[in-house]
Amino acid sequence: MKQLGFETRAVHSGREDLTSLGVHAPPIDLSTTYPVGSLGGIGECFDALAQGGPLRDNPIYARLHNPTVVRFEKALAALEGAEEAVAFGSGMAALTAVLLAARQGGKHVVACRPVYGGTDHLLDSGLLGLEVTWTHPHHIAQALRPDTALVVLETPANPTLALIDIARVVAQAGNVPVLVDSTFATPVLQNPLAHGAAMVLHSATKFLGGHGDVMGGVVATNAAWAARLRQVRIATGGVLHPEAGYMLHRGLATLPIRVREAQRGAQFLAERLASHPAVSRTWYPGLAGGDPEGLIGRQMRGPGCLISFELAGGGRAAARVMERLELLTPAVSLGSVDTLIQHPASLTHRVVDARARESSGISEGMLRVSVGLENPEDLWADLQRALDASRSLERLVG
Repeated sequence: MKQLGFETRAVHSGREDLTSLGVHAPPIDLSTTYPVGSLGGIGECFDALAQGGPLRDNPIYARLHNPTVVRFEKALAALEGAEEAVAFGSGMAALTAVLLAARQGGKHVVACRPVYGGTDHLLDSGLLGLEVTWTHPHHIAQALRPDTALVVLETPANPTLALIDIARVVAQAGNVPVLVDSTFATPVLQNPLAHGAAMVLHSATKFLGGHGDVMGGVVATNAAWAARLRQVRIATGGVLHPEAGYMLHRGLATLPIRVREAQRGAQFLAERLASHPAVSRTWYPGLAGGDPEGLIGRQMRGPGCLISFELAGGGRAAARVMERLELLTPAVSLGSVDTLIQHPASLTHRVVDARARESSGISEGMLRVSVGLENPEDLWADLQRALDASRSLERLVG
């Protein structure tokens, strides 16, 4: 059979055996333990699972294996063009597992700012015994050391939406594996493994789940890295609950249409924000100058669903806009069916060193919008009303 289209894989991956099972919806296996029956061969089965291998005869214990979670993993791997995927209880649990698995190759990590604030904090804190060198994507080669175990980047970047040429980073990294956080792009718009990355990470809480009601993380990669990641997951217990696995698997079926529709709304809103007098700068890859290296069409299949913008009145203006919104939801996270807006300097990136925030372009006046599935005209009416009110007050008190 020829390679199936992305939309078809999104609907059918991980469900190939349902007809033979006589069911239409995937079953949810909530068992925490499994009867072993005869002890013959069970020790070898346990060893295989504990070493990160696939299921042989018996799952034994839910921390070692869960068939519902495996369905989600297989489906995500199919969308990323990966050999395998490994799911975790959250995006940060997934990142932690990658860093611990990479620790076998050395204690040094090279990373590019900006990244999600939690990622920045984990790398910069030294909590896992790692040393980090922050550098520009064009200077990866100069930052490498003999003990460099991993290169970490996020594209599009959180929250500036800056795009990084993955293939260029991979070429600079040489034999050092590259991890790409592709949460903002999703597999709909970008497949980092196709550009040479060793691993692609998603905070599955975001677009993959898509409804703001499930938490998880997942890494798609080759079989060797997957085995190492499963070893870490088993040892640390960062497992994904089977109900979450079911919901994330279900979310993948509508992922393509959700992302493309939200992207349409994001383009609409970005163009209007860019021309509003209360806004001093708008970050969106779909705007003129937003993709200086020409990566859309070459690496990405579209500019995405997130926008960041800076208020001319700074932090006070950003607070006033947030307070006056009626339709947009003031909350962290992203990728939901409803539109979310948040203040990175106070929330997602508050844990980042203030000088690093400033040098990365994360100002007190910046707001980040994750566009949902509402009518874009309604969203703009809400934003415009808040922006106009904030600007009027700024002129009155200024």
